[in-house]
Amino acid sequence: MSDEDVQHIGILLFPDVEELDAIGPWEVLSYWTRTFAGDGWRVFCFSADGKSVTCAKGLTIQPHYSMADMPALDVLLHPGGRGTRPQLNDNQHLAWVRSQRRSVPLMTSVCTGSLVFAAAGLLAGRPATTHWASLERLQELDPTIDVRADERFVDDGDTVTAAGISAGIDMALHLVARLASPERARQVRRGIQYDPQPPV
Repeated sequence: MSDEDVQHIGILLFPDVEELDAIGPWEVLSYWTRTFAGDGWRVFCFSADGKSVTCAKGLTIQPHYSMADMPALDVLLHPGGRGTRPQLNDNQHLAWVRSQRRSVPLMTSVCTGSLVFAAAGLLAGRPATTHWASLERLQELDPTIDVRADERFVDDGDTVTAAGISAGIDMALHLVARLASPERARQVRRGIQYDPQPPV
């Protein structure tokens, strides 16, 4: 398969991003794309300037690309975390999100990443979810949003939003099922041994 035939999933990194919002989907999607390269997908991480990012709980991650030099995206994944709070009033970032909406077929978010989508006007009149503690804020940002408080993730065609933190793993498995097949998603789930049985 030539590089031209490969489709790209980009996970955005930024200061104070919630670690598992990004790393959970990365585990799922990288396992899929590395183990089943013939499916024709690749996943990478990027930041605004391509420099390392310190996450909400102190983990430092070096992205693969900057926004300027990354390949064109077929799927964008926007995580959440404390770092989304300043993005809600960052006109440059919101403009960038809107520009991605115009060119990227599938926009996805985890946790409070959906607040950024809402602030950018991407969720008007659409169903969406976010972290349980931010559901009211999502509604405040855009009262036309059909907030789905009890759903792990919400697939609305060209936009998929996930609830808080670990829900990004479930959403990523859903993406594998959608972009490849349910059987492939089951193979990935088994490969990463993801079978939640909480101890409490």
